[in-house]
Amino acid sequence: MYAVVETGGKQYRVAEGDVLKVEKLIAEEGDAVVLESVISVVNDGELVLGKPYIQGAKITAKVIMQGRGKKIRIFKYKAKSNYRKRQGHRQSYTKLLIEKIEA
Repeated sequence: MYAVVETGGKQYRVAEGDVLKVEKLIAEEGDAVVLESVISVVNDGELVLGKPYIQGAKITAKVIMQGRGKKIRIFKYKAKSNYRKRQGHRQSYTKLLIEKIEA
């Protein structure tokens, strides 16, 4: 059994026991999180699609950790005008353990 869930503007294919990095959620480590934006569920070869989401379906996950990704460097410049600008960015994320899929 697996499902496709939407969170943080992205879609993820999840199954029970999967570990998943998603955009930062407001929750403490060890908390249970319920994801209700379930797009589709496949159970024993039977596909159920939502329009756009499946009513009553939810995915229960446990927050393993809150973290920040690797730093990326942003460098902008314009030739022949001595314009240079350097920035860095680290994206925050939440690591989830998928515990239960209810369809």
